[in-house]
Amino acid sequence: MSELIATATATAYRAALASTGEVVPEPVLVRRVGHLLNLVHDAAAKVVAERWNTADLNALASGMSADGRRLPSKGWMVVRRLGWSSQTPEDVYVSDRVRRAIDEEAARALRLAGYRRSILAAIIATWPADPGKRTGTEWKDLRAALPDGVMAAEIRNRTRQVRDHLKAHGRLPKDLPDLEEPPRNAPQVLLAAADKQLVTIDRAGDGSAVLRVQLPLVESPASSRDWAWHVLEFTLPPNVPAHAQLCTPTLRVPAGRVRVDLPFAVEVPVAPATGHMVAVGYDWGLNTLLTGSAGHLVNGRVVSDGRMLRYDATAISAKLHRLRGHRENLAAKRTQYATLLAGITPADARWNHLLALHARIDREHTHVCTRIRHLNDALAWSAARWAVDQAQALGATVIYLEDLVTLETRGRRKGNARLSGHVRGTVVDAIRHLARKARIAVVTIPARGTSKFCPRCKNGARALKHTPAPDRPTSGWKWSICTCGLSADRDWAAAERIVSRGLLSQKHVRTDRKTGNCTTLTAVEGNVARSRRPKKPTRAARRARATDRDTYTRPDHIPRKQKSGPTPKRLTRPNNTSRQMPDRRLVPSPTPAQGRGQRPEGQAPQTNHPVRTGLARDSQHRTGFHRAHATPVLPLGTYGTTRGPATPVRNV
Repeated sequence: MSELIATATATAYRAALASTGEVVPEPVLVRRVGHLLNLVHDAAAKVVAERWNTADLNALASGMSADGRRLPSKGWMVVRRLGWSSQTPEDVYVSDRVRRAIDEEAARALRLAGYRRSILAAIIATWPADPGKRTGTEWKDLRAALPDGVMAAEIRNRTRQVRDHLKAHGRLPKDLPDLEEPPRNAPQVLLAAADKQLVTIDRAGDGSAVLRVQLPLVESPASSRDWAWHVLEFTLPPNVPAHAQLCTPTLRVPAGRVRVDLPFAVEVPVAPATGHMVAVGYDWGLNTLLTGSAGHLVNGRVVSDGRMLRYDATAISAKLHRLRGHRENLAAKRTQYATLLAGITPADARWNHLLALHARIDREHTHVCTRIRHLNDALAWSAARWAVDQAQALGATVIYLEDLVTLETRGRRKGNARLSGHVRGTVVDAIRHLARKARIAVVTIPARGTSKFCPRCKNGARALKHTPAPDRPTSGWKWSICTCGLSADRDWAAAERIVSRGLLSQKHVRTDRKTGNCTTLTAVEGNVARSRRPKKPTRAARRARATDRDTYTRPDHIPRKQKSGPTPKRLTRPNNTSRQMPDRRLVPSPTPAQGRGQRPEGQAPQTNHPVRTGLARDSQHRTGFHRAHATPVLPLGTYGTTRGPATPVRNV
């Protein structure tokens, strides 16, 4: 058993003073929490700005203090061990527990800078001759210098940043402080750094909790009398189980509401990384977010049931692209208004008008960014829930995904932008979180060559021909055709190779001790065979069982006479009318001149809508503003016993 940490966000619906029980109105509570946020944010930003230099960042990265002792794991203790404690104005009273929250906020920002410094140092040390296109040797040297887990998008963004600095200053940056300004801290209070002298949290029932926290009564508290205990009651979100252990939360004030980011811990069983027999592999796509295929390992060979799993988020992606374009236009307008304001003085008659326009555009830009963020989160968690539900329905014990570290389209920046817009990292984190609850392992495999080679040929050594469609043998990328007879969707063929690599490479899986993530180091290739699942009983068999059941339950039942010939056609009269409404009008439609409100003749409304998804939790798979087209989640039977050669996939 292990602990699974998750976070839920709640809103305080009632607040009162702990000493008198006086109810605190929401505007007053927001103002007092805002006072605490300002104290923490300003002091932490000051610490980060003072220590944003190469010497202090090297001291933090060394892991040793000046007296030769190892630095502790808690951030606020590290800051104090190094002598970087936060300072507040002399006329402002702040308790030691609040200073812990300040030091913790500063330590996290500085520690994150250490990770970015390692990436920047590797890029500068292996700077290529052409930053826009590295050679194979240059990529190999860069990968050897980079820390583990660095994605291609991070390398690309840092390379562009260094290239812009080189053009502007004529030299490469010396260190991260030479390339970037000090990072801005988020307006939040990390109460986890404090203890019971500042904050406590307890359950008030099955669906609510009580948070006791000290808040300042004024903007600049002069003594301890300006601080008071407040009791905040909030309803627990539905995703917090009743048996979960509540942890110390984080306070925020977005959009004038007090938000409580509540971490909780749940004990879950540990899923083994190896020893799996049934698995599901998913491939990333542009129009189709996830395409999966199930596989069964039998006698060292992978067998598939020939069923494609698809999560199509084309409509949602189109909405996201429109929102991103709108956001860029708003950002350009905001920059233009800021430039115009910088060129005039407040005494100018145009100042107030331009200032109002700038504020309006800024609010609209913030609103669009919020919509994009919420829609991305909804899409990521919806796709992750669908992927885990499919694995559970198919009886799989492991999910194989492409490793995002090396996943990137080559020579197509537009494709990279579209792939990055699908928040693949959020989808992977959500799949790992949900799969861990279901005791399903998640393993990443190398992505190189999954869409290039055939999953049916021996050892996958034959390259595929990509066409727009099976009946259009021209250059394209959507459909895959092979000389062995394979004719299938490109993403589906890649998903079969992914599940084959995963099941055959279980001896080369490594588990990270810090994060617990499983990664396949060496890919073992192999072809995928076809074994159909057993079909349901035929209609004749079901009728036979029904006849036997009727005879057994009703012994006096007289069976009907066996049919000896075709049923004669029923005679219909010309004036015979049907009780059912016809699909189309049987009389001529009214002329426009008669316009009395009659509905003109046209196509009948369609009532046979296709099934969008089969999720039990959300039958329509509502995600943000649109619906996703997903393969229904259906529990299937066991695999068949066919052990023949690999059969090609036809157009299904």
